[in-house]
This record gives sequence, C-alpha cells and structure tokens, in this order.
Amino acid sequence: MRALTFRLIALAMTLALPARAFDTNASAAWVYDVPTGTVLMEKNADQPLPPASMSKLMTLNMLFEALHDGRVNMDTTFPVSTKAWQMGGSRMFVEPADRPTVEELIHGIIINSGNDACVVVAEGLAGTEEAFARSMNERAKQLGMTQSHFANASGWPNPDHRMSMRDLGILAEHLINDFPELYKNFALTEYNYKNRVPSNANNRNPLLKLHGGDWKADGLKTGHTQEAGYGLVGSAVQGDRRIIFVITGLPSDKARAEEAERIANWAYRQFTMRTLLPKGEIVAQAPVWLGERSRVGLTTAEGVRVLLPAGAQAGVTAEAVFNGPIEAPITKGDKLGELLVNIPGAGQSRLPLLAADDVGRAGVFGRLQNAALRLSERAVHAVAN
Repeated sequence: MRALTFRLIALAMTLALPARAFDTNASAAWVYDVPTGTVLMEKNADQPLPPASMSKLMTLNMLFEALHDGRVNMDTTFPVSTKAWQMGGSRMFVEPADRPTVEELIHGIIINSGNDACVVVAEGLAGTEEAFARSMNERAKQLGMTQSHFANASGWPNPDHRMSMRDLGILAEHLINDFPELYKNFALTEYNYKNRVPSNANNRNPLLKLHGGDWKADGLKTGHTQEAGYGLVGSAVQGDRRIIFVITGLPSDKARAEEAERIANWAYRQFTMRTLLPKGEIVAQAPVWLGERSRVGLTTAEGVRVLLPAGAQAGVTAEAVFNGPIEAPITKGDKLGELLVNIPGAGQSRLPLLAADDVGRAGVFGRLQNAALRLSERAVHAVAN
C-alpha cells in the first residue's frame, strides 16, 4: 500500500488583487467559514486566554448533550444551592426556594449570562461544580479543543480557566451543527426570570440588533472581565453560508460591537463562493486490490465549494490523496482519502473522499488474476529500476 496523489484541477482565476488582510483591533481572533471549512483570519488563535462568560458555551454544551441523551428534558427541574444563589456578577436571580426548569436555565445562561444559572446546571448534572468542571475538561478533549481548561461552569476569573479562540470556534460549530433546534435559543433577545431581572433581561450580543442587509447574526455569547477585556463568539448567516468568529481583548462593549460588525461585513464582502465540483461528480478513480472491479470512483459528500478572496489572481488546485490500491470489499460511502483544495491567499481545505459505489471481493479466479497482475507490476518495476 502506498500513498497516491493525483492533481485534479488547475483553475486560473483572471482577477485583480488578493483580498486585503483584515487588521483586527482584538488581541486575539479567529474567523471561520463553515460550509467550506476555511479559516479566513486568525490572530493569536491558539493562545489560551481567560474566556470570561464565553466559556458558558461549554456549560450549555454539557446541558444540550444531556438533553440529547435523554438524561434530562426541558421540564426537568434543578434545585438552587446557597452557592448558586450567592454567585456574583451577571445573574438570572434564582433563589433557594426556586426549582428552575432546564428551559428556563438555558434562557438564563444565554440571555442573562447568569453565573448562578451555570452553577445550578453544574450541580444538577454532576453533583458539584468541581465534578462538572472535570467533565467539561474530558469532553473538551474529545471535541478536539486542545487549548482549553475549565475550573468552573461560569467563566468566573480563575488562573486555571482558559480557552483559545480556535477552541471557542470549534465549540460554536459543534453547537450549531449538532443541536440545530436548541441553537435557536441564541437568537432570543430578552428573558426576565419571574420578573426579577429587568436590568439584566437583554441579550448582550450586539450583533442581534444589527444586520448587513444580506446577512443576519443569530448567536452566540459575549464575555467580559477586567482581565479578559470584552469578547464575543459570534455567528452570522447569508443564504446558505455561515461564518463563525471569535474575538477578545477589546477595550469596551462599544468597541466589541463595532469590531464584530466590521468582521462580519469583511467576511461576506471580501470572499466569493465558487463551485469547483458539483455534488456526486467523480473526482478520481482509485485502484482496487482483490475486488470484483479494478477501480472505484471517489467523490465528496456535498461537492466542492471554495471561497476565493475577492479580486484574487491565483490558480486553485485540488489533489486527491489516498493509500492505494484499496483492498476490497468496499462499501459506498466509505472514507478512502482526502481532497486537498489549495486556495492561494486563503489556505487549504480538506474534504473527505468517499467511495462512490460498492465493490465486492473477487472470487477465487478473480483473486488469482489480481495476484498475477500484482506480481507482473512488481516485475516490471524491478526491471525498470
């Protein structure tokens, strides 16, 4: 078995200038185009930093997964401990006599950014906030969040509580893709638990009040502490195109709002979507070993769409990479390799290459033919060398 690479596409784009790099005012940032898997911009994106309330997204993730697994439902109630009731900072204003439902707590975390609500969830799911933080750390590793460590459920300042901008983006994409119905809660703008929080009833996400004409924001979470500055995990959609961006270290909520809007406008105005290969098209033929057919077509699940920097003058190339020959049997949809799409000025996208058809294992006679062909290929190769 050996790695095989085939150059598939060399598209010359006769355009003018590369897209201008975005110079963000944030101390750290990460901007990502979801449908193409393209990182549009990064700045100190892998540096573990204090995430403030943006880390509440991990608490929500743990709660969403509990809902998905059936451990709780929207009407499940949790008790309110003295610790939760006494939490400072932004609050949902639950009291010890309350038994808030899961649905109420989701609203209290997303809209009110309730530190008290986070502790209620942590204790309700894991018994203690410390045990919940350990579960958060274990789950973060499973999700590929390599630069995150959680010390609590709320983002309360702690030197051991850190996340990178890329990890926050990974978490945001997970929430969007895996919990589409629950994700709709991030677009809600107001929640006043039992009429207790009129001064804290409005969602702090500044993008929910804005739109770019053809794009609209629908999440996710702000954060602020003196150490972290002002930050935001944001997402916006334009047609079927979604972007996720994470920023931190801004000096004020006004600066955060302005930077978030600038980034969304830049991401949608400075990049153009192009279809390189339609869905279902065969992009390469891979040799098959011991199969009823000698080759199997390789395709992508959704075709190949890429982002090109507006005004880019460059050649886009794509390469199919797989280990071959591929031994039969092969089932349609099996991942057999990767398509590497190189976009000058915008990096590289990696897409799974899947088997386009089933290929059964050859019978005895077919296997003998395969073996003979393999031996003859080796003999020719030996003579050539």
